[in-house]
Amino acid sequence: MKFQVLSIIGHAPHPLTGQLPSSADRLADVIEVGVAAEELGYDAYAVGERHAGAFLSSSPTVVLGALAARTTRIKLLTGVTVVAILDPVRVAEDYATLDQISRGRIELVIGKGAEAGHFDLFGLDEERQWDLQKEKYELLRRLWSEENVDWEGEFRPALKNVTTVPRPYAGVPRVWHGSATSLNSPDLAARHGDPLFTANAVQPRAAYAKLIAHYRERFEAYGHDPARAHVAAGSGGLLVADSAEQAVARYRELYEAKVRQSFRPHLEGKAGYNTPFRTIEDAIADGPQLIGSPQQIIDKILGYHEVYGHDLQSITVDGFGLERAEQIETLQRFAEEIAPAVRRAAPSTLWDAV
Repeated sequence: MKFQVLSIIGHAPHPLTGQLPSSADRLADVIEVGVAAEELGYDAYAVGERHAGAFLSSSPTVVLGALAARTTRIKLLTGVTVVAILDPVRVAEDYATLDQISRGRIELVIGKGAEAGHFDLFGLDEERQWDLQKEKYELLRRLWSEENVDWEGEFRPALKNVTTVPRPYAGVPRVWHGSATSLNSPDLAARHGDPLFTANAVQPRAAYAKLIAHYRERFEAYGHDPARAHVAAGSGGLLVADSAEQAVARYRELYEAKVRQSFRPHLEGKAGYNTPFRTIEDAIADGPQLIGSPQQIIDKILGYHEVYGHDLQSITVDGFGLERAEQIETLQRFAEEIAPAVRRAAPSTLWDAV
């Protein structure tokens, strides 16, 4: 198993104290935690992209550029690049530039995004989101893999003899397809022989298992080698304590206040938005959240691995309002007490010899 740290750079008041850090301080936290993640041996660090809601991740290329300058080894991913609302020419240019700066450490996770409001913001029809996603991704593939591209589509002006610059550092960067609720993303990933990154953040395990099973079935049906069907999985947040009892006592109020704060009534009943795991006991028992003792968390990740067969586990430490020092402490405990056991039990060749 490989391990990634993800931040979508939430910027809401602390769920218990109501305190809100400045934007500058919040962004500094993300960069410093990314630097610490490399020092602690994590394989990847990812930054999300949101254009609506209480987030500061509208410009992930800028944040990843800062991280590229402060790190030397760790893979730098997105989580996700909202390709459906973006110009593929600009995406190709921006991320190839980052790929050059980082000397080949950039990988994209693309998706339509988890905040529907961004379609209106960019003057796009949300009803066409999957058409937008497909067309723009397929143009991005061509721009990175070909030169002198001639192209015509529905959602942007035609291109004639276009070669985007810079070119990627050492071949086309890997592109994952983020998947939370729909079979569209798994199918698009399978069609092109790309890996799948399932959100595994809000819904019960069976919902994500369905997406992954569909992806693996379609991957082989499209003629690709099943051994190349890499899968990654997110998590609904990480909170580590010495025992299950200490986890409940220490984090109950924080977890349940955060659930109330993040509840979106206008999306009630829509899959993938509001967690059904409202109490900390529910989250520990059945939710994707990694909360509890080190052994509990090891067991939960390996339980997911039995169902998902995933190569990469993503964790998040800044979703509940922990201060920077506690975020880094949590990452250190995970790296020392949890990751080695999971790596031994579920080895992966992802990123080996790359």
